[in-house]
Amino acid sequence: MTILILGSGGREHTFAWKTVQSPLCDKLFVAPGNSGTAQIATNVNIKVTDFEAIKTLVLEHDIDMVVVGPEDPLVQGIHDFFLNDDQIKHVAVIGPQKAAAELEGSKEFAKEFLFRHDIPTAAYQSFDANTVEEGYQFLETLNPPYVLKADGLAAGKGVLILNDLDEAKAELKSMLVDSKFGAASSKVVIEEFLDGIELSCFVLTDGKHYKILPTAKDYKRIGEGDTGLNTGGMGAISPVPFATEEFLSKIEERIVKPTISGLQKDNLPYKGFVFIGIIKVGDDPKVIEYNVRMGDPETEVVLPRLKTDLVEIFKAISEEKLNEIHIEIDERAATTVMLVSGGYPEAYEKGKEITGLEHLEGSIPFHAGAIIKDGKVVTSGGRVMAITSYGNTYKEAIKKSYQNIDKLHFDKMNYRKDIGFDL
Repeated sequence: MTILILGSGGREHTFAWKTVQSPLCDKLFVAPGNSGTAQIATNVNIKVTDFEAIKTLVLEHDIDMVVVGPEDPLVQGIHDFFLNDDQIKHVAVIGPQKAAAELEGSKEFAKEFLFRHDIPTAAYQSFDANTVEEGYQFLETLNPPYVLKADGLAAGKGVLILNDLDEAKAELKSMLVDSKFGAASSKVVIEEFLDGIELSCFVLTDGKHYKILPTAKDYKRIGEGDTGLNTGGMGAISPVPFATEEFLSKIEERIVKPTISGLQKDNLPYKGFVFIGIIKVGDDPKVIEYNVRMGDPETEVVLPRLKTDLVEIFKAISEEKLNEIHIEIDERAATTVMLVSGGYPEAYEKGKEITGLEHLEGSIPFHAGAIIKDGKVVTSGGRVMAITSYGNTYKEAIKKSYQNIDKLHFDKMNYRKDIGFDL
């Protein structure tokens, strides 16, 4: 098969790394890709939301399958775009159709879905610019901390957790009236704060059947001890040590099964990954959010633990035969640490040369915000590279990642030195 992966991050490099291991993959394209995918596939400089250019590429190279990495093209309906075009409707697209992608595209849509199918989640109400006063009143009924979520896509930055009521009211106004997150916060979901420890559950579905992938835990804040600003993710660990067999079976029975049957009942066509953000409150799992694709940097620890041929899985998803696939998982733990540009998640400089990659031993570097320029690997984004390692325990794996990070350098390189600290 000739396969196209859409995206340019660490997630997409990991997909590419796993895809080229499959005997089913003859040729691999990545659009737009990065310095990591350039070494194992053909990068094509096309935006993930430029559907016409993607169509041209697919026809030109007779591409059989498109794997969608990020959320934007899914929420904008790339799967539907393929299905509605006679020239390309035969191409397998891994990712849900637009109606189902609203699970990530709209926090309110996701909350309504959760309540409709009796899936455990936090109580909530949603507000717009016309109901700011009601929003203030609702905040007054809650105990701090207060959770405010921009309804639309805000690149992982649209969630605020605040301890002060007046500050929460001011931020609500800033989001709704002053468009703090642009169109993404034209509607805001306020929900009760759930106190617990978070993890991510990844599910594959062909619309009828499902398979559960290994759990992972990521670290979102820039600072040690989970302090400072939210980021796209500073590191991840798989499996999650506190996710016992008993807890995992609660997740499957109370969350995964009703999610997959809910998609069918609501006629939401879904072929791809369901990412379920879960919080463990006491001994019970509750859903924080849905994403309609793999997480990043969780992909960098989940896929390396997958022993089964990824392309075979994707083929089964496209043919609605996922029930016929046996998923085999590496027993070892995997951890990843994200190297980021100095200043990230705020202003940072690009174009810094990355050195030392040839000295890495026993770790896999998954490139993210990095490109090849004049024959050198240089930074091109905030999250630059994920360093993934295996170990018999997550502590052993994380130690290996840190040992290899010591061999790498770029100007103002930053990373968290405490990934796994809370486990």
